[in-house]
Amino acid sequence: MQAIRIHEFGPPSVMRLEEVPDPQPGPGQVLVRLRAAGVNPADTYIRSGNYSRLPDKMPYTPGGDGAGEIAAIGEGVTGVKVGDRVYLDGIASQLSGTYAQFTIASAAGVHPLPSRLSFEQGAAIAVPYATAHFALDYANARDGETVLVHGASGAVGTAAIQLALARGTKVIGTAGSERGKKLVMEQGARQVVEHGKAGVVEKVMELTGGKGVDVILEMLANVNLGFDLKMLSPGGRVIVIGSRGNVEITPRDAMNREATIRGMLLWHVPHDEQRRALESMADGFQSGQLSPVVGPTFPLAQAPASHEAVLAPGHYGKVVLTID
Repeated sequence: MQAIRIHEFGPPSVMRLEEVPDPQPGPGQVLVRLRAAGVNPADTYIRSGNYSRLPDKMPYTPGGDGAGEIAAIGEGVTGVKVGDRVYLDGIASQLSGTYAQFTIASAAGVHPLPSRLSFEQGAAIAVPYATAHFALDYANARDGETVLVHGASGAVGTAAIQLALARGTKVIGTAGSERGKKLVMEQGARQVVEHGKAGVVEKVMELTGGKGVDVILEMLANVNLGFDLKMLSPGGRVIVIGSRGNVEITPRDAMNREATIRGMLLWHVPHDEQRRALESMADGFQSGQLSPVVGPTFPLAQAPASHEAVLAPGHYGKVVLTID
């Protein structure tokens, strides 16, 4: 089979498309013929060697999100059969990586992919929706509250809008392009603010009648956290989902609002909890209440370009690799 292999950490160019032996499922495992693989920012950090979780050995095949069909099942596997359309939970797929034609996953790590969703959408489910789910849980976002989603046009951002609306909250999103702002509104946000421009704090306070927002989901804390604290309502909560550097804040802004700042990293959530969270969303994916947004797509051989795209300003939806 063909797979992207990384022999040393470095820039996107270290990813190479190579021929490798087809993997074989062991007991309790399934072989998935992948049709699409999701590209996450964390994939780029791991590839560069700048991440808290790195592969145990080299070379390795990157990727955790993916969707395709069951191609073979190992001993003792029940509940799935060859030919089933599935998506991977982003954890079990780490057994062999998803930037490849085939991957090995634990049988517990695959979920039915509704017929209404494409394989590309299936590759946009696990990490974005699990991240958004637990961020909203950690924030204790409640019916009637206002949630500000930074970077709301991205994969986690669009998932967060949909899940926040399902909780009965009101959503304000930020985006960095006209296309992104349009997408945020299409997802159901009440308002959208263009980030990266002066006046964001004032605009959000105006939109909330001077009260501020109850919850902020922060995708780029090194840029926004200091401003976030000025937009919170009393008792407001900031959940830090992403950051690419350091930031200076004024602690009194947090003190004045008795605010909570909490960081989260999906990899720290126990696997069983992640799987249960994804299972709880099954009806939403089936009904269309939850609908993954696919952004730029690239063939597997262009994986380096996909890593540049997922970090580019103004990108929208989930960056996906399509696999022949």
